[in-house]
Amino acid sequence: MTDFDARAVSTIRGLAMDAPHAARSGHQGTAMALAPLAHVLYSRVMSYDAARPDWIDRDRFVLSAGHASILQYSLLHLAGFGLSLDDLKDFRQWDSATPGHPEVGHTAGVEVTTGPLGQGVANMVGMAIAEAQLRSRYGAEIFDHHVFGICGDGDLSEGVSHEAASLAGHLGLGKIVLCYDDNHITIDGETELALTDDAAARFRAYGWHVEELGEVGEDLDALEAGIRRAMDVTDRPSLVIVRTIIGTPAPESSNTADAHGYAIFDEEIAATKTIMGMPADETFHVPDDVLDEYRKLGLRGAEARSAWEGRVAAFSGDRSTLEAQLSGNGLPGWEDALPSFAVGESVATRKASNAALQALVPVVPGLTGGGADLTGNTGTVIKDEGVFSAANPGGRQIYFGVREHAMGSIANGMALHGGAIPVVGTFLVFADYMRAAVRLAALSEARSIFAWTHDSVGVGEDGPTHQPVEQVASLRAIPNLRVLRPADANETVAAWRIAVESGGPTAMILTRQNVPVLEGTSAEGVARGAYVLREADDAAITLVGTGSEVAVCVDAAKALTAAGIAARVVSMPCWELFEAQDADVRAAVIPASTPSLAVEAGVTMGWHRWVDDVVGIDRFGASAPGDTVLEKLGINADNVVARARALIES
Repeated sequence: MTDFDARAVSTIRGLAMDAPHAARSGHQGTAMALAPLAHVLYSRVMSYDAARPDWIDRDRFVLSAGHASILQYSLLHLAGFGLSLDDLKDFRQWDSATPGHPEVGHTAGVEVTTGPLGQGVANMVGMAIAEAQLRSRYGAEIFDHHVFGICGDGDLSEGVSHEAASLAGHLGLGKIVLCYDDNHITIDGETELALTDDAAARFRAYGWHVEELGEVGEDLDALEAGIRRAMDVTDRPSLVIVRTIIGTPAPESSNTADAHGYAIFDEEIAATKTIMGMPADETFHVPDDVLDEYRKLGLRGAEARSAWEGRVAAFSGDRSTLEAQLSGNGLPGWEDALPSFAVGESVATRKASNAALQALVPVVPGLTGGGADLTGNTGTVIKDEGVFSAANPGGRQIYFGVREHAMGSIANGMALHGGAIPVVGTFLVFADYMRAAVRLAALSEARSIFAWTHDSVGVGEDGPTHQPVEQVASLRAIPNLRVLRPADANETVAAWRIAVESGGPTAMILTRQNVPVLEGTSAEGVARGAYVLREADDAAITLVGTGSEVAVCVDAAKALTAAGIAARVVSMPCWELFEAQDADVRAAVIPASTPSLAVEAGVTMGWHRWVDDVVGIDRFGASAPGDTVLEKLGINADNVVARARALIES
């Protein structure tokens, strides 16, 4: 270890104590223990250009143990990513660039939003899939980088990391180098209270290469050598296990559960700084020469980036496809490839979704994905583009297996890597397994497309365990998630156009059963979130439906009209898009002067913000043929007519 190395590590450890102490909140010990490892990655191993943190062929760094965020912020400050010392002093404060856990898009140099443990591990798998697809398609001279990460016992305890690691080993993702901080400490105490796994054996069983480095947490050369051995393994992902001492070298708190959080205060901070040869009475001490040297290290990737730009300029392949993929767009005129369906056809929206996806794949080069062992059922089949595997990393069909949670997190990693627009599918009721990943997609504004099918009690005989009733409402509760429940095949096609054109995540809620292609469905209307499908002069009531229930509203409106009661029908595929419209636009669609009744085969929670009354299902479903369940639970035209009459009379 050189003098610079020693002083840089001490500087990182000083910041790791000072910033949480200033905030009176945070996690000091893990960041202190990992300072040597992180220093090796940022100063010796990773290829990046701090002046261009969005360079797509950079190495990625994912801090899955996101509670140790001050570790990453310290490195981003030293390396010159734009974080100032004042930003570190503002750690965990309102509107600061240094929130409690790393947030992508909020702080330059942060690749993914981590916090819930295990998510970062799965994000790494998604990033490695995206890198492998790009490298296969355009060549290693354009795309060739690693995905590095740091995880802890908590990450490897969460089930999502098991799912993701299993798939990564199966797929032979050799660009993953995951460093495991084996410090034997959790919040409750020693890890042995609840965890005695043999992580090395488990990951070897998953098909990973494992480097067991032992007690080398302070040995920079040994850390670098182990990481580079892992980088040399190209046919499978690598786990690098490092035994560290949490809180080291604090004289009282090191190797204690307290060090996991905020436990090192004034006197012990001063004592620790004295041990490290730093000014004991100075906070946020960053020696000028350490900072100067680190800033040079942060810019050393500029030469590699410049050489890469030259190779891209000389690229003789399909440049329009490359540019479209990197920008996340379709080829010129891609919208013209979208299918259309004739009024009167009967098509399940999951099948219409697959028709749209299949039409878009040739003209939207970033589209890729599949299902969680339900690929055909969910309309996420991608034909003629190959299956992604170790032997065929260019394949765009991905089989995730029964791994819903990891599938969602992997999709987020792919989307945040760039060059990929992932679509992933399973039954709507299993969105509950994915919820943490979906929430992080919304928080991260990741461009993930979630295709959830079998969207109501119309699933039928599988019964209430498989019949979603509360899932759509719970998804609508997530900020920044665009939830689209199209009424028919043509609305489904319009939903796909929105998903491809828009930033952030999209949830598509699709039917198992066939539904009629309705007269008057409108792509422009879908883009507004709600629109008048069937107008009526002097209407006595407005019926508002989503998904398969729009057809029920149309039938009910016809029956009401025949009885002399004029009824309008509104299709409302997306609350979020409708909310974004001007108030006068919303008022024209659902006027307050006319009684309004919503119809949706799910819980009624939330609907009263839009309408006066709701026909819904505020109970679990039942096992019976789908038509029978819908009929018995009141999702039928006769019940809607009766409820409409009662609402008008009231």
